[in-house]
Amino acid sequence: MLSRLVLTDFRNHAAVTLAPGPGFVVLTGDNGAGKTNVLEAVSLLAPGRGLRRAPLSDMARQGGAGGFGVAATLDGDTQVGTGTIATAPERRIVRINGVPAAAAALAEWTSVLWLTPAMDRLFVEPASERRRFLDRLTLALAPAHAHHATRYEAAMRARNRLLTDDVPADPEWLAVLEAAMAEHGAAIDAARRMTVDRLGERLAAGQAGFARATLAIEGTCTDDLAAALRAGRRRDAAAGRTLIGPHRHDLAVIHAGKGQPAALCSTGEQKALLFGIVLAHAALVGAATGRPPVLLLDEVAAHLDPGRRAALFDALAGVGQVWMTGTEAALFADVPGPAIRLRVVNGRIEN
Repeated sequence: MLSRLVLTDFRNHAAVTLAPGPGFVVLTGDNGAGKTNVLEAVSLLAPGRGLRRAPLSDMARQGGAGGFGVAATLDGDTQVGTGTIATAPERRIVRINGVPAAAAALAEWTSVLWLTPAMDRLFVEPASERRRFLDRLTLALAPAHAHHATRYEAAMRARNRLLTDDVPADPEWLAVLEAAMAEHGAAIDAARRMTVDRLGERLAAGQAGFARATLAIEGTCTDDLAAALRAGRRRDAAAGRTLIGPHRHDLAVIHAGKGQPAALCSTGEQKALLFGIVLAHAALVGAATGRPPVLLLDEVAAHLDPGRRAALFDALAGVGQVWMTGTEAALFADVPGPAIRLRVVNGRIEN
């Protein structure tokens, strides 16, 4: 968990220091006060672009020094930080215990998962959104997944450039890139399928108050991806992109009780399915690693009736550190156990 969080010139927060506890951290305040900004800062302590997927330059406070910093103490001793400087606003800097590191290395130290209002449409969005969600789930169980995903994407981008260049591509260099895609693609495929299988076992047990989902990966990853890529060069060149590989996967979600794809369920059922997946994943990660993920739940209680709200809070109790935001403190009156309750006012944090 995070035992200390420091924001410097991040979004509308000039300087904020928080000491969150082991249970719930509840942030309330008016729209635009900066609640979601705090969650976004925490989300940057994991690989990736954060819960908004915004450009880094957008995160630096207007009127600030030009860059930003997010620093945290994990479990009382590990120091993790990320940010930018004014002269390189789109270059992310990461340090772990004071030592420069790649962003992918953050997965070895903390697991962060989030739900935002924008994710209510996860099941009807393009496959890329569900794939990104699956990768976040996978990272918590297989930290090396970030490394393999980064290397796979880099090799694929280089191959695509060669295939679409006006100059004929060097077959030997294409073969090197395709071999790299095959190596890292196999690791990506295996990690995703491991996650779906283990999560499916957890989901089978059910979660009181929430719809149960069954999960599957759609799309194949051939046993000899390098050969398939070699055979498909002409086709991929014409398309301007690579048409086979794990970057084409989709996460299929079925409402188990109704035998119906999540995309065809009601908005309330989709939200319940999503909650169930996140809760099962948190329990799985906690059991597998002894380190449950940090959960970031933005405006999670706003559209739930009191009964479902109480069921959600009860299910979240004890799963780890849970950050929640909302406009009204009354929404969180029934949060059980230890909870830190903070008011966010125009970029300031008040107890």
